[in-house]
Amino acid sequence: MDKALFEDLVQSLQEAKAIARGEAEPSRRFVVKRMDVKAIREKTGLSQHQFAQLIQISTKTLQNWEQNRRNPTGPAAALLKIVSVAPDVAVRSLQQAA
Repeated sequence: MDKALFEDLVQSLQEAKAIARGEAEPSRRFVVKRMDVKAIREKTGLSQHQFAQLIQISTKTLQNWEQNRRNPTGPAAALLKIVSVAPDVAVRSLQQAA
């Protein structure tokens, strides 16, 4: 391994240790905001089974999202955001597409 790369890695580990002990502040922090999928579904007035069919996923996947065992990503997350903002329009549009 290149000596300069190794020294960078050692420095990074020392910084991580200092941050973990509270001796240093992280240079940046990422906060991942969880979607409240159950609240989004409840806005539609649909059961888990109906909502899962509407957005073309399995009921088990929806249950995993609602119980925070998994998080929706990509197109599913985008679709859920649309449903959360305009549930009536989203449901009507998705029902027509089916």
